Amino acid sequence: MGREFDAKVFKSGNSVALRLPKSLGLKPGDVMRVRENEGNLTAQPVPVDGDRINLHGIYGSVPGITRPPCDENPRDWYRASSDG
Repeated sequence: MGREFDAKVFKSGNSVALRLPKSLGLKPGDVMRVRENEGNLTAQPVPVDGDRINLHGIYGSVPGITRPPCDENPRDWYRASSDG
């Protein structure tokens, strides 16, 4: 069996949160999957999706391809919703 810790539950907005010890090595922003089974809770890190490619750094570097301005084709949401 691994290490064991007592952790405090506290109110955070309209939810409750569980304060975990820093020694567990979790960082702010880490995502955990929590499972409940007959009143027992388990938490595991969500695996990082390695299949995604971050293209943020190359945006604008391909000649001839530009991003259209956001207002190029404005939508009239009120008209569209009344037509349907």
